[in-house]
Order: sequence, then C-alpha cells, then structure tokens
Amino acid sequence: MKQVIVFLFSFCLLYAVNAQQKIPASVQLLTQLEENMRNYANDIVNGEEVGDRTTADSIFTKALVQALKVPYSFSYPFDSLQTISHLYAPDSSFRIFTWQVMKDFSYYRQKGAIQFRTADGSLKLIPLYDNSPFTENPVDSVRTNEQWIGAVYYNIIQKTYNNKNYYTLIGYDENDARSTKKWLEVLTFDERNRPLFGGRYFSYANDALKPAQPAYRFCFEFKKQANARLNFDEELGMITFAHLTSETGEPENRYTLVPLGSYEGFRWLNGKWVHVPVVKEADPRNNINPPQPGAPRGGTVFPGGKKGKGTN
Repeated sequence: MKQVIVFLFSFCLLYAVNAQQKIPASVQLLTQLEENMRNYANDIVNGEEVGDRTTADSIFTKALVQALKVPYSFSYPFDSLQTISHLYAPDSSFRIFTWQVMKDFSYYRQKGAIQFRTADGSLKLIPLYDNSPFTENPVDSVRTNEQWIGAVYYNIIQKTYNNKNYYTLIGYDENDARSTKKWLEVLTFDERNRPLFGGRYFSYANDALKPAQPAYRFCFEFKKQANARLNFDEELGMITFAHLTSETGEPENRYTLVPLGSYEGFRWLNGKWVHVPVVKEADPRNNINPPQPGAPRGGTVFPGGKKGKGTN
C-alpha cells in the first residue's frame, strides 16, 4: 500500500512539473506574438498613408489568427493591443475582436472576428465581413457574419428571455468626414452556434431622428466630433443616449445633429429594448468611445499566466 501511495505521489508530482513547463511556454509564445503584433495594430490606425494602414491590417490579421491558434488562447487578454477592441461576453462564452481601417476621411471599413471558448482549448473562430459599403439600408434585416454591418464595439450587454441569451453590442463607426455613427446590434446564435446579427428587438415610435421601423438594428448618427453619448448605464439599468437636435433645422441631414443636453433610452422588457422618451441625466463615465479590452468572467486570464480583472 505504501508503494502505491509513493507511486501516485510521484506521478502527480511529475504531471504537475510537466504542466508547469508547458503552460509558461504557451504564455511566453503568446506574449511574443502579441509583442510582434503591437506595432502593426498601432499602424492600422496611425499609419500616415493608406498603403501603410492596409499593409499593417493585412499583416496584423494573419498574425492574430496564428496567435489564436495557440491552445487556450481564448483566455489570453492581448492587453497591449490598444487600437483593437477585444471584448468578452459577460458569460465568457465568446469574445469579439473589432477594429477599423481608414482609407481616407470619407471612407472607413471595419474588421472583426468572434472567438468561442472551447473545452479543449482549440480555436473556433468566425470572421466578420463588413457589408455596410454595399447596402443601401443597413437596418433592413437579420444578417450573418458575411453581411455584417461593421462597427468597433465598446460594450456588450447580456440579457435573457425565454431561456435564450441575447447579447447587445454597442459600437461606433467613424463613417465619413461629416458624421459618426453608433450602433446597437443584438447578437444571437442559431442551433449550430452560428452568429445572427439583428432582429426586431427595438420598440419605438418613428420620428425624424431614428431609423424608420421596422429596424433590425439601431443607428445613432450625429455630427462629427459632437461626442453624443450612447451606452449602457449601470445605475439606471438601461441603455441611454443623448437627445439630438439639428443645428440648421434639417434633421434629415444627420451631420447637423448635436446633443441637446438631455437623454432618452431603452429598457429591456419581454425580449425587446423598449424606448423610454426621457431619462434622468446619464452617468458621464458611460460616455465611452475607445475600445475597452475585457477579461473572461471570474478573472482567470491564462493558466499559469497573466490575470485580468473579471467582468462580474
């Protein structure tokens, strides 16, 4: 019996030593890959010429895919990639990477991918293809990853209804030289776990400042640099956004819209975001545009590696 105990102890010790040797190697590899990607991620946004930005985007995209192929990469935070939004779902079932490439001040294109958590640490990745330049009505339908309306996401709100999860993505699109767009996009997954973007999840009366119903996603467009708020307010438990007014009395021209100083919003009721015409002043801390890197729920970032702040 004593020999059995000694054998089991030796086996467990050997397994633990081997595990400790393997895990830091993976962390070290991901850290090195992240370091190699950092300059390209920065050049996607800050490159002086369009050729510099598109080249950086191409190299970064390939490098990111290679990094994500490292086992258990889902839990690696990529914190130094400050120009790339990478957000975990509140339940840590997936994370979404998004970024944008500027051709010039009148044309922006968004890029993205969804990475799923897998039990064996293998990569399950779905690319997102920005279809917005090729559609006349971006709020018209439910869309797949191949017809995605591009945005750089800065928040994810998870809700449930009838035992189904709904993930509301909040993001921005620099759009063009005169206006900026912010988007509310409800993401769900079908029976094969394929992403579906949009649906009849927004209940509001038509007016000149909102997308005409039926709207399968909510677009909030305003004058460039007007900095109009759209985000989830934790204190109020609802999405809040600025009332807009036209500087020139032309609300049909979205590039003339600026914040009025008051707020309206959406509250989740029976599986929909229902419009609330007037809300109290929203928390100014929720006026967030830059990508906000996240971490998996529970705080564990990578076995034996970095640890990040959890989302609970």
